[in-house]
Amino acid sequence: MAKISTNSPKDLLIHIGIIVALILVFFLGFFFVYLPFTTNHGQSVTVPDVQKMDVRKIGSFLDERDLNYEVSDCTFVTSLPPLAVISQYPKPGSKVKEGRKIYVTVVMQTVPVIKMPKVTDMSHKSAELLLKSNGLVLGALRYVPDLAHGSVLKQFYNGQEIAPGQDVPKGSKIDLEVGNGLGNTSFPTPSVVGMLEDEAEFQIVGAGLKVGQRIVVPVEGDVAPGSITKQNPSAGSNIRVGEVVDLWIADPGTAEPQN
Repeated sequence: MAKISTNSPKDLLIHIGIIVALILVFFLGFFFVYLPFTTNHGQSVTVPDVQKMDVRKIGSFLDERDLNYEVSDCTFVTSLPPLAVISQYPKPGSKVKEGRKIYVTVVMQTVPVIKMPKVTDMSHKSAELLLKSNGLVLGALRYVPDLAHGSVLKQFYNGQEIAPGQDVPKGSKIDLEVGNGLGNTSFPTPSVVGMLEDEAEFQIVGAGLKVGQRIVVPVEGDVAPGSITKQNPSAGSNIRVGEVVDLWIADPGTAEPQN
């Protein structure tokens, strides 16, 4: 076996240099030749945009591009159909290796149901914020004459009034009835004295007014039970749209008028 001559410091340095060079060649060859060759280094794929696509269709779409996918989360979005992809990682345009898994978030297939919040007796702006925080959408605003200017009077879903606590699909549109004040135009109060209660109410509501207190009083004279004996404001007084008219009603429980 050949012997390494170390008779002089020069020989020793030469041999150390050879050993260092061999180690360096091995190191560079391993990291820049062997590893790139075995890991397909440099063979990258551009990540396509699969957002808004149906998750059931992206499997074959990504397979053609040597990529895979996995659903990482589900959530609810009103503007997209069920099972549509909302977001993805890595982002579209990213460079990844072949076979990389794309993680996607999709829209829930079943619309969740929530409890309808109470938005009446608050401003329509506050109501809109409360609806949004509960995953609902403000629909149409319908203004009606009422003293509660800008206040929500009623809440509707699909054209029907909905009470707080009722089930409603998340993302639904909720319509609101809002008071717009009383207006400035006044007109004479209609006369309802002598009418039966239901006739008087029809007359008052038809004039854009509201029935206020209903005060039952004993029947006197030849007054018919259930008829109006007095009203406030009185007939002919100036009144504005949306104001109330209080009624005094002859006791309907009396069979015959007292003489």
